[in-house]
Amino acid sequence: MATNNKETIYLPLEDVESEHCALIVEKGLAQVKGIATHKVELNNRRAAITVDNSEAIGEAVKAIKDLGYGVSTIKNTFPVIGMTCASCASSAESIVKHQEGVINASVNFATGNLTVEYLPNMTDASKLQKAVQSIGYDLLIEEENKQQETLETIHAEKFQKLKTKTVWAITLSLPVVVIAMFFMDIPYANQIMWAFSTPVVLWLGRDFFINAWKQTKHRSANMDTLVALSTGIAYLFSVFNMLFADFWHQRGLHAHVYFEAAAVIVAFILLGKLLEEKAKGNTSSAIKKLMGLQPKTVIVIQTDGTEKQTAIEDVNAGDVILVKPGEKIAVDGMVTSGSSYVDESMLSGEPVPVLKKENEKVFAGTINQKGSFQFKAVKVGKETMLAHIIKMVQDAQGSKAPVQKLVDKIAGIFVPVVIGIAILAFILWFVLGGDNGIVQGLLAAVTVLVIACPCALGLATPTAIMVGVGKGAEKGILIKDAESLELAKKVDAIILDKTGTITEGRPEVTGVQWLNNDDASKDILLSIEKQSEHPLAEAVVKHLDGAAIITLTQFDSITGKGAKADHNNETYFVGNKKLLAENNITIAEQLQKQANEWGKQSKTVIWFADSKQALSVLAISDKIKETSVEAIRQMQEMGIDLYMLTGDNEATAKAIAEQTGIKHYKAEVLPQHKADFVKELQSKGKVVAMVGDGINDSTALATADVSIAMGKGSDIAMDVAKMTIISSDLTKIPQAIKLSKQTVATIKQNLFWAFIYNLIGIPIAAGILYPINGFLLNPMIAGAAMALSSVSVVTNSLRLKWKK
Repeated sequence: MATNNKETIYLPLEDVESEHCALIVEKGLAQVKGIATHKVELNNRRAAITVDNSEAIGEAVKAIKDLGYGVSTIKNTFPVIGMTCASCASSAESIVKHQEGVINASVNFATGNLTVEYLPNMTDASKLQKAVQSIGYDLLIEEENKQQETLETIHAEKFQKLKTKTVWAITLSLPVVVIAMFFMDIPYANQIMWAFSTPVVLWLGRDFFINAWKQTKHRSANMDTLVALSTGIAYLFSVFNMLFADFWHQRGLHAHVYFEAAAVIVAFILLGKLLEEKAKGNTSSAIKKLMGLQPKTVIVIQTDGTEKQTAIEDVNAGDVILVKPGEKIAVDGMVTSGSSYVDESMLSGEPVPVLKKENEKVFAGTINQKGSFQFKAVKVGKETMLAHIIKMVQDAQGSKAPVQKLVDKIAGIFVPVVIGIAILAFILWFVLGGDNGIVQGLLAAVTVLVIACPCALGLATPTAIMVGVGKGAEKGILIKDAESLELAKKVDAIILDKTGTITEGRPEVTGVQWLNNDDASKDILLSIEKQSEHPLAEAVVKHLDGAAIITLTQFDSITGKGAKADHNNETYFVGNKKLLAENNITIAEQLQKQANEWGKQSKTVIWFADSKQALSVLAISDKIKETSVEAIRQMQEMGIDLYMLTGDNEATAKAIAEQTGIKHYKAEVLPQHKADFVKELQSKGKVVAMVGDGINDSTALATADVSIAMGKGSDIAMDVAKMTIISSDLTKIPQAIKLSKQTVATIKQNLFWAFIYNLIGIPIAAGILYPINGFLLNPMIAGAAMALSSVSVVTNSLRLKWKK
C-alpha cells in the first residue's frame, strides 16, 4: 500500500468502547514492527497510524484482532479480465497491493480471480478497478458492488446484529426471572431456568468470553473480563448447585441457583451497549451532516459542449461543471459563466445568500439558489474546503482533552483493582459470613464485578468533546482540537488584529491629493503597487485603473513600512510616514495638512515620494464590520480584557478603538511584535486568545494559548489556528467561549457521576451495608445499574446539543 511520505492510515475500529479499550489497542500497536506512529481516536472509532512498510498495515490489523477487538474491513473476490500468463497475475496482484487502504491481495491465475481485503474508509472497488485498468487489465465489478459498502453500512449491520442479540437475550431471560421470583417450587424449575439461560450466557454472551480470553493471553483485562468473570462464576456456580445439590444439603444449606442473575446481567449489558451505540450515533451527527453536503454526481460540460452525468470521484481539476437551480455545488471552483445567489450558510453560518459572478469562488457543499451557472473545478476530492472542514472536525473529535489524561490513568488500573476488590469481598465473606459465607461471598464477588463500570469513566470526556466540536461546526466555529475547546473557557485576554478581523478587510481609496497632478507619477505609483503584496496596495491598484504599467528596477518590499523601486535613475517610495522620515524626504505643507485631516477621520494615510519630496498622499479606509461592536461589547461583559494590535498609524487605531469601545490598543505594530505582546500578557498570568486573519498574524497565533483565525483570511492563519470562525464574524467568539464553558461543565458532571457511581456502587455490591441493615445488592439490579451508568453519561453529553 502506498505510504508516500508517511501518510496517515486510518483503521476503523470495532468494539473499542472506552478509553481503557483504547489504551489496550495503543499498547498492542506499539508492539508491531514497522509502525512509526500510532494513536487511537475513541470518538472517531479509528486508529491513526503511519507505517514504514506496507506489510505493517496487515500486521496492525492482526494485532488489533488478536486483542479481541475488530477492524472494519471488506473482503471481496473479483474476476480479473485480460490476463494471459502467471506474470500477468503477479503484476495485477502487485498493483492492487500497493493501493492506499489495501490490507492484502492475491490473484489466482488458475481461477482468474482477485481476492482482496481493504479498508472501506480509504478505498473501494471502483478505485481498485482503475488501478488494474492502468496496467492493461480489468476487474469485473458487479453493479451491486458499485453501491460501495461504506463504514456506515458496516456499523448499521453491526447495530442490527446487536439489536437482534439484545431482543433474544431479554426474551429468553424473562421466563428465568419470572420463575426465580414467583415459581421456584414448580417441578424442574432449575432445569427450565438452565435451559433458558444457557443460550443467553454461552451463545448471546459468547463475545464477552472470547474477548476476555484474548485479553488474558495478552496479560490485560477490560470491561469484557468483568462481565465474563461475573456471569461465568454465577452460571457455573448455579450448574454445580443444580447437579450436586447434596453437597450443600449434607452441610445443612440450601442449594440456590443464580441462573437469572447470569442471564439478566448479559441481557442488561447488551441493552446498555445498544442504547450507547444509538446515543453515540447521535453524537457524530455533525460529521454525517457535513458529509451529506456533497452530491454524488455532477454534470460535466465536455469539450464538444455536450453534458455528461459524472460520478463525483471522477471529477478532475479543470473540468467545467454546470450547476442548476437548487443543486448543491460539488467541488471548489471558480465561476466561468452565468451568475446566481449561493447559500453558504453551512460553511459560514451566515443566513444571507451570496451573489456569485464570473471569477468568483464557489465551495463544495454550498447550495445554488435560483440561477444556473458554469464553474471550473479548482479543488476536488480531499482538497476541497468541505473536505478540510470534515477532516478538521474529525481530528478534533478524535483528540484528547487534557482532563482525559487523568481518566486514562484511572481506566488503566480500574479493572485489576475491581477484580482485587471482588476477591477481597469473597475472602471476607468466606471468613466472616458463617454458614452462608461461600455463597454470599461468591454473590458479592459477582455483584462487584458486574456493577463496576469503566465505560462510564471512559465515555465521560470524549462524548462531551464530540458533541461540543460537532455543535461548534454546525454554528460555523471549527475547533481543531479538544485542548483548545477545554482551554477557551479560561481565556481572560483577547488580542484582536484590526484589518479583516474588526474591519471588513477590503480597504478602498477614499481620497488622493497630488503635489503636481502628472500622469507619469500615477504610472510609477501603479507599477510599484502592482508588485507589492500589501493588502492596501490592492486598493491603490483598483483606484488607479486607467494608468499605464511601466518597467521598474530594484523593487524592494520593506516589512511594516512599505516598498521602494527605481525608475530612470530615480528612487521612489510608497509607504507610511516612518519610511519617508528614515529617508529624509520633505513633505509639502498642503499634503501634510490633508494627511492630518484624514488621520482624524481614522483613515489610513499612505505616502508616495521620490528621493527628495512627497509627491502624493492617499487616504484608505476599511469599514468596521456590522457585528464587531456588538461582539466587543459581549466579550467585555464576560470580563475579558481586549487589546487591538494594528500595523496602522496611531490616529487610525485610536479612531477604530473609540468607535468599537476597545480600551487598550497599540498602533504601528510589526508582525514579530504581536507575538512578543502575547508572551508579555502570558507572563502576567493571562490566558491569551489571539484573533487574526493574515499571514502576518501566524506567529502570534502560534504563540497564543487559544488561536482563532478568520475564515475569510489566509490559509496559513487557518492552518496555524486551533479555531476558525468560518464567517469571520466576531460574535462567534463569545459563542465559542460559551460552548467551551458548557462542554467543560458537561465533562465535570459526567466524571462526577461516573466516579460517584463507582465509589458508592462497588462497596454496596461488596456487602458493606449488610452488617448495618442486612441489605445485599442483587446481581441483576447491579447489571441494570451498570448499563444505565454508561447510557446516562452519553445522554448527559447529548444535552449539550440543545443548550443555547
